[in-house]
Amino acid sequence: MNTLRFLLLILVQVLVFNRLNFFGFINPMVYILFLYWYPIKEKRNLFITLGFLLGFAIDLFSDTMALHAASALTIAYMRPAIMRFVFGVNYEFQSFKLSNSTRIQQFTFLALLVIVHHTIFFTLEIFSVSNMLLILKKVVFNGMATLILCMLFISLFGVSRE
Repeated sequence: MNTLRFLLLILVQVLVFNRLNFFGFINPMVYILFLYWYPIKEKRNLFITLGFLLGFAIDLFSDTMALHAASALTIAYMRPAIMRFVFGVNYEFQSFKLSNSTRIQQFTFLALLVIVHHTIFFTLEIFSVSNMLLILKKVVFNGMATLILCMLFISLFGVSRE
């Protein structure tokens, strides 16, 4: 299932969302959902490697010079800290499932992943302190578009609570 999600999210990102350009600068990055949905109790080294490979695959098709790889690797590495912040120590127990948490916790977790990813991505893309407002504008608007589409995907393809 994870392999299928990995491949489908790369294809959807590359073939659909990289070609969208709302208002000339908004490109949603829905491939972040792989890092959101990845099982919590899987091996951390494998997860970090998959995060890098996910970003690297997007970079290969997007010609973005490892920006996606650096951003995806960062949120893959930071995911345990973000989860501890959002869910407390509950996520460390064997019985914890993302689908059992509240919608607010799920949204907060996804929002933090998106904010960290986009901040790294656009800071590296623009790489200029004098353009901080442009970086902030891109993080906010691309982040909102990414969050809206990711929440739509989660509601359509996420695990049911039954």
